[in-house]
Order: sequence, then structure tokens, then C-alpha cells
Amino acid sequence: MGKGKLAKFADMASYPNVFEFPFRGLEDAECQLRGRWHEEVFHNDNPIVLELGCGRGEYAVGLARRYPGRNLIGVDIKGARMWSGATEALREKLANVAFLRTNIEIIDRFFAPGEVSEIWLTFSDPQMKKATKRLTSTHFLRRYLRFMQPGGLIHLKTDSNFLFTYTRCLCQASHLPVEVCTEDLYASAAQPTSETSELQERRLYPDLNIRTYYEQQWLDRGITIKYLRFRLPTTADGRPAPEALVEPDVEIPLDDYRSYNRQKRSSLTTSR
Repeated sequence: MGKGKLAKFADMASYPNVFEFPFRGLEDAECQLRGRWHEEVFHNDNPIVLELGCGRGEYAVGLARRYPGRNLIGVDIKGARMWSGATEALREKLANVAFLRTNIEIIDRFFAPGEVSEIWLTFSDPQMKKATKRLTSTHFLRRYLRFMQPGGLIHLKTDSNFLFTYTRCLCQASHLPVEVCTEDLYASAAQPTSETSELQERRLYPDLNIRTYYEQQWLDRGITIKYLRFRLPTTADGRPAPEALVEPDVEIPLDDYRSYNRQKRSSLTTSR
């Protein structure tokens, strides 16, 4: 580990807006903040919004700036990246943004039922080999149902055509309410149609216009940005409905790259 990372980890340990639980060994433990984020961290009753896989925390910080009436929590396991957003938030005295360093696989151990209203997934790893690792899979959506408000909102902003297509097919198979779906976000905003009336009305949403470090790389490379906004399933009386979630039975073309300037290694052309 480089000296830069050590210094950042030392900073993070002292930051009042960072909470670290970086171990999988929490299976039998309960986070003391579970059900108490409003009371002990934000000191208000404003809606809580998560950015899962937040990286540098650009979206969490950007949303906190634009929406002082929301509480933002950036979640990631990589603390050295998270340091950037946490440091920026402290410098700007943004009291409505915090950071949780942990593994997203155990995210449901940190929030009580109904404690979170929205989740942002910004440029998540598409995990083309294994569905259960995708942050929009039924595996993860069922976890989100344990702590999100009924009909909780999921935002997916991605460069990956594979992850976008997979998620759209999952929404179709599970009959999830899709509010916005576009394969080219910025083109849709520039030339709105009747099908993108909400994009036209709000002019691309201020929150969608936040561009992360990785997003700019994709744009510079000529890759379009996809966006999908949908709600989690509920029963007729408004309770969470995990049984409604169904994995799509469809072969999806793989992305021809893994990350910036890195080609995929597999010889396969499609996956489920």
C-alpha cells in the first residue's frame, strides 16, 4: 500500500462524516446506526438517498449540493477513492452527506426497514459473468427491499449496454414500474420527444447532469450514457414484494470492453 493511501486512510479514520465497517464478518453483528441515521448523523427527518459503489463520491456530493433537503450516503469498500468525496464535503461544510465504507453485499445490515427512499447506481461494474454480482440483480434488489420505502426508487446511470439491457429486461420480466428509460441520455435531453416528456420538462434533470470522472472517460471515448429509473415492487396493500422479482431469461450481447482502455478477456459473445 502506498504512502498516499495510508495517509488517506488515516484521514478517513478521523473524519466525522465517514463510518467504516470494511469487513464481511458483520454477518452476526448489527450496525449501531441501523435505524438511527436520521437521529445520530443527519439530525433531521429528510429522505435518505444512497449512492452504491460511490467511488470518489462525486454523485453523493453533487446531489448533496443541489438538494439540501435530502440526506446522501455514499457507499463503497474502497476507502482511498472515497476520501476525495469525504474531504470535499468537509471543506464545503455539507452536513447532508456522509460516507459508509463497507461491502455492498451486506448493505441491508446498515439500514432499518423503510429508512432509505432512493438508490443511485452510477457506472457500476456490469459483472457480465455472474448475475448475482450485478447491483440490479434480483439478488441485490431483494436486499434493497429490506430497507427501502415501499416503491423505492432505483436510478441506473451506466456506460454498459450489457448492464442497461439486463436491467431493462429484468424490469420487464418482473413488471416493475419504469419511469425513464433512454439508451442515449444526453441525446434524449437535447432532442426530447413525447416518450421523454419528463426529460423535456425538467431539461435533463439537474441530478442527471452530474458527470463523474469515469463518465467523462466514456464520453470522451464516444460511448453513450444510458439511464433507467424504476421502482421496486409492492403488493396491492403497499408492502415490499420480493416474490415479484424475476431474472430475465434472455441472452444479452456482452460489452466489448471491461473498463477504460481495457478489452474484455472472454471469448464469449453473450451472457444471461
